[in-house]
Amino acid sequence: MAQKNIQEDFQQLESIINKLENQKVGLEESLKLFEDGSKIIKSCHSQLKKAKNKFEEIKQDLESEIKEN
Repeated sequence: MAQKNIQEDFQQLESIINKLENQKVGLEESLKLFEDGSKIIKSCHSQLKKAKNKFEEIKQDLESEIKEN
């Protein structure tokens, strides 16, 4: 399974929220949607953490290069 990007995750999460807010959804489907939403949130968190770490790495490299010059 290919990794989705964060925009796709946010769109899917928005769709789940809309279903839960605007439709009469049974208990079983509500639980499934909640579980799916939880997985998407974990995926988003992981992607954001990776992006933050990459940003910090680039920032440190830039700061080191500036100090050397």
